Amino acid sequence: MVERRPWLDILAHVILLCGVAMVAFPLYVTFVASTQTAQEVASAPMSLIPGKHFVDNYMQALFGGSSGGSSGAPVGRMMYVSLIMALAISIGKIAISLLSAFAVVYFRFPGRMFFFWMIFVTLMLPVEVRIAPTYKVVADLGLLNSYAGLTLPLIASATATFLFRQFFLTVPDELIEAARIDGAGPVRFFRDVLLPLSKTSIAALFVIQFIYGWNQYLWPLLVTTQEDMYPVVIGIKRMISGGDSVTEWNITMATAMLAMIPPALVVILMQKWFVKGLVDTEK
Repeated sequence: MVERRPWLDILAHVILLCGVAMVAFPLYVTFVASTQTAQEVASAPMSLIPGKHFVDNYMQALFGGSSGGSSGAPVGRMMYVSLIMALAISIGKIAISLLSAFAVVYFRFPGRMFFFWMIFVTLMLPVEVRIAPTYKVVADLGLLNSYAGLTLPLIASATATFLFRQFFLTVPDELIEAARIDGAGPVRFFRDVLLPLSKTSIAALFVIQFIYGWNQYLWPLLVTTQEDMYPVVIGIKRMISGGDSVTEWNITMATAMLAMIPPALVVILMQKWFVKGLVDTEK
């Protein structure tokens, strides 16, 4: 018989509540700052009660940019660029990784495992190692300040290829034999059998890769020099002024809150599939 210890339950809930508070408090402060004036944000101590400038600050962030900072591009445009980047990177990574994993698992050709391990070895290379040669290639192809330059170098993914390969290896041989008996070729087997089985894994990877693409900073910083091609992360950084300029922290915080909305919506809307893709092993 298991002895119930109410104080342990209380302690566990207190610890969990403390963890939630530690995560939520910075978000709350960001939201409060986004509803106040720049002077109210700069005051010490800053009030933790939401201000009365919610609509003004968010409208200025969306359509007017930051008048005091160094970035004049409206956040609406930068969020559009970030959305294109995130969708292109996530969809491209999944498509290429599905095809490469399918080829490695189900096709028999010389050097099959060699090519797989060559892909896998790239996991050991930090991004900074590939930055210089990748930038040289993109510049030579004339892809600077373009969506292709922002997304194509980030599409290839050894991690996603490895995960799909491991998933395909767990597909029962009976399904493969049944597809062969039914006369299904490689394309039909991939479309009618593997893709439906992989939908939860695809959803989980889509969420991860969407957030990865949305939060890109270093690569866009290198390949973009025009304001209309800045993603929102770079826009937030440029709003933080240096030197004698005054940072409009209320507009900056409003921009930060707006930048959190798309990835948060993706996680919320795809939470069920995301969790199943991480833990489900049934075929």
